[in-house]
Parts: sequence; structure tokens; C-alpha cells
Amino acid sequence: MKHCIFLLVLLFNFSFVNAQSKNELDKYQPKPYVNLTHPEWSRNATIYEVNVRQYSKEGTFKAVENDLPRIKKLGIDIIWLMPIHPIGEKNRKGSLGSYYSVKDFRGINPEFGNLQDFKNLVNKIHDMGMHVIIDWVGNHSAWDNPLAKEHPDWYTKTREGNFQPTPWYDWDDVIDFDYDNPNLRKYMTESLKYWITETNIDGFRCDTAGFIPVDFWDEARKELDEIKPVFMLAEWESRDLLKNAFDMEYSWSLFEKMEDATTRNKGIANLVEYLAHDVNTFPINAYKMNFVDNHDMNSWNGTPQKNFGAGLETAMVFAATVNGMPLVYNGQEAGLDRSLNFFEKDPIVWKASPYYAMYQKLFKLKHENHALWNGKYGGEMIRVVNNQPDKIIAIYRESSGDAVLPIFNFSNETVSVDLNTHYYKGNYTELFSEKKYNLTDKTSLVMKPWSYLVLVKN
Repeated sequence: MKHCIFLLVLLFNFSFVNAQSKNELDKYQPKPYVNLTHPEWSRNATIYEVNVRQYSKEGTFKAVENDLPRIKKLGIDIIWLMPIHPIGEKNRKGSLGSYYSVKDFRGINPEFGNLQDFKNLVNKIHDMGMHVIIDWVGNHSAWDNPLAKEHPDWYTKTREGNFQPTPWYDWDDVIDFDYDNPNLRKYMTESLKYWITETNIDGFRCDTAGFIPVDFWDEARKELDEIKPVFMLAEWESRDLLKNAFDMEYSWSLFEKMEDATTRNKGIANLVEYLAHDVNTFPINAYKMNFVDNHDMNSWNGTPQKNFGAGLETAMVFAATVNGMPLVYNGQEAGLDRSLNFFEKDPIVWKASPYYAMYQKLFKLKHENHALWNGKYGGEMIRVVNNQPDKIIAIYRESSGDAVLPIFNFSNETVSVDLNTHYYKGNYTELFSEKKYNLTDKTSLVMKPWSYLVLVKN
């Protein structure tokens, strides 16, 4: 009996000590940075930006609606429409003005159609299994937006008490809001909710998101999610916006580092550093938007598009296979080689291009292969060591039994390279050529200038 009591005491003390140790360790347990829940349909999604004015000669919602089958066939899941609202006339730039000079946050630009035309477009997008977000310009308004007369206290002012563009910028066709005013915050939140409830869109791309206080976005996201799960894209690059408010942010850094490696003749050191920061510092369950083009690259006056030079295709494939959601800007898949005029009519010239089929293959792979999914659903980028580290980048990604190994020659030279593939051995099929590869402890390849391979593990 005494032995039993002694054992019970020992067990109790052991359990108590273990419980104490566990409680002490609780505060040291890793905690996820991202608190929001991404819409399930965003896990392996791609995104497509539509400039309604320049998308067609008509420049209407109806013209975009008619072309949805082609966009769907490309492999697109989210359609982002640039601002759809009426454009200010006072101090406007050019004859048509900037979409980002909003005259009515709850109105439709009559150039594009009416509210019912927009609803028809949204419904058609949904019927085809895609989702739609609209551009939201919350930082400023047009000079002749009625809010300027009805609520002048909602705007920042100069020392003389006059309206002003956002300080330090030459955005002289807009005036700057003051988010210290709770009434402005209420109006903007209600306007965001209006578009969700009235038209059933799926979220927003938010212009200059970092100019607006984070706590505004946190509250707005919470109220929008109470209506339906939304998807929020920030035109910004900052961790704090990703915690409670935004599913995805821009990856300006990737764009810049790819330019360093292609047209700026800086080699791949900066691009490798970008990958290191992505793996080690970016929240695992946040999304980045990767792009080689969008509406404000280069210039807004129709000059030739020169990004990435001979390395353009290499950059396109790179952006579609590293961590992040790939963006296609309308016309890019048709070989658009210039920036579209921003303040005048300048329709895209649609033509056949090999980029369309290239994106189709990449996006089909992204949809089917878990290694390329977004955020925590995809595979971590692991560096595959090679003997040409100043020219060749090779990345291994694996998730849920799927694996890919993209290899890139970011140089204008033919390179013989040996890769240490001991941990990645197996049979692979190259995505574009369908050539078979058997990777052993060491894999030797000859890579032509600016060439790439996307090896998919069988």
C-alpha cells in the first residue's frame, strides 16, 4: 500500500512539473503573423489586370465581358478592374483624365457603361468560375468630387487652408484626404461595403494603401468579411498591412531585382538576396503579387516597353514559379511592347503571341501542382547549389507530394553548370519541351543565354 501511495505521489509530482514546464513554454511557442483567413479560392490563384478604357476600341464593360472566355482559357482566376468610377474634370490630366482621380466613389464611369452593365460583367465572371476585384482609390479624390464641398474638413490643407495633392507628389489632379477624421473613415468603409453588397464583387485592389492608416484597413476588412469572404490586394510592400487587412501586396522588390539581373547588368546577387529575404522574413501565410508589367511601369505616355530586354521570357517564367501570385497585365500575353497612354484613348493591339501559350502552361501547372500554390499552401523555395552561382539560379519547391525544380540562366552567355541534386533525385519532365530528365547526385546541364527549364517531378 505504501509503495502505491509513493508511486502516486511521484506521478502527481511528475505531471505537475510537466504541466508547469508546458505552461512556461506556452509564451515561447511560435505564433502565426497573419491573422486573417484567405478565401479558399485564392490558394492557387492567378490574377489579370484589366484597363477597361484601353482593353478594346469600345472601351466598355461589355467588350471585356465578350472576351472573358479568352481570359479564362489563359488560366486566370482573379480579374482586377482598374478604377470604374467617374473621373474628375477639374485639373484633369489629358483629355480623358486619370482613373485615379475619382469624382464619385459610388458611381460608374459612363465611358464604360452603367451599373447594370457592370453587374452583368461581374455575374459573367462568376458564372465562369472566376472572381473579380475593383481598384479602390481611398487616399484622395478629384477636385470636383462633391465631398470637397460637402465635407471640406475630410481633406488635408496647406498652411493657407487650401486643398492640396498628397504632399511631395505631383498628383495635381487630386486632393488629399485626412484619415484623422472618423466621419471620412465611416464614409469610405460604407462605400467599400456598398460595392460588395450592391454588385457582389469579391474584393479590392487598394491604391497607395500604405498612405492610409493600418487601423482603418484592419477595421474595414473585418466589416467586409462579415458580408462575405473578400480578397484584398495592397499597392504597397509592408508587413503590417498583411497581418489583419490584406491577403496580398505588391512585389516591387522582385521587379527591381529582376531588372538588376537583366537590363542593369548587375548580375544575380541582388536577385538571390531577394529570394533569401523572401524565405527568411516574409510571413509564410501572406501572398506577394509577382509581375513583369502593370499599368504604371515605365511611363504613361505610350513609349516603348523595355523592361528586362533579352531576359523578358526568363523573368516571366521566374515570376510565375517563385513564391507569389503571378499577374498578367492585359495585352502582355499578346506581346504588348509599350506602355499604354494613361490619359488618352490608346487601345491594345491584340495579336497572336507565344506568351499566351507559355502562360497557359505555367498557370495549368500552378493550378495542379501544390508546390507552386500561394502562401503556406505552396512549397518553400530551397536553393539548389551549383558551380555557376553568379549566373544560374535553381530552386526546388515541394508540397503535398508535388515538386518542381526551375532553373534559370540570368546571363547572356552559354553556361555549363553542375547542380548538386543529391536531395532532389528522381525523374522529371520539362514543362515546355516535355523532355525527360533523370536527376542523380550531380546533374550537368548546358544552358543557353537567358534560357530556363521548369522541371516537374513525375
